[in-house]
Amino acid sequence: MKAVALFLACCLLVACANLIGPRTHEIPLTRLQEVLDKHFAKTHRVLPLIDIQLGKPQLALVPEQGRVTLTLNPTVSPPLSNQSWSGNLVVSGRLVIDASRNTVSISEARVDRLVFDGVDAQQLGLITKVANVIADKVIKDMPVFNFRPEELRFAGVQFVPTHIQITPTALVVTLETAK
Repeated sequence: MKAVALFLACCLLVACANLIGPRTHEIPLTRLQEVLDKHFAKTHRVLPLIDIQLGKPQLALVPEQGRVTLTLNPTVSPPLSNQSWSGNLVVSGRLVIDASRNTVSISEARVDRLVFDGVDAQQLGLITKVANVIADKVIKDMPVFNFRPEELRFAGVQFVPTHIQITPTALVVTLETAK
């Protein structure tokens, strides 16, 4: 009799979970920007002996392309030189859900624009290599949002992120009941 009651209780819980259905979680651009500010607050070593400071990251959501753009003001310090170069770098990427880490991350990062004034062709060649390394090693697969466990539970039901919609001011993530 207890087994039947337990089975019926489990069936009721599953039925209630299915009635709850998908939910949405809105992540404002300001919250995404806070994550990026922390991530880029340090110096990155991108090639042997080349340090780069990626200052003032600015994230923009581009819903019509299904992408995000990240504008940075990098300062490159080449090896064996007292000189450094500052410029402007724009990298774009597609947002994906990494279900194993419960994050929204940037994928398919690519350099869209690179501007450094006052550098010669050889220096620009080195800076271009550095920019491509930044897109591939620093930005690609970089989380822009981490879900907290309580954001993925509602009424005792566990949810998983399944879809991202980009709006001009926020990401809207669809959460579905965990199977």
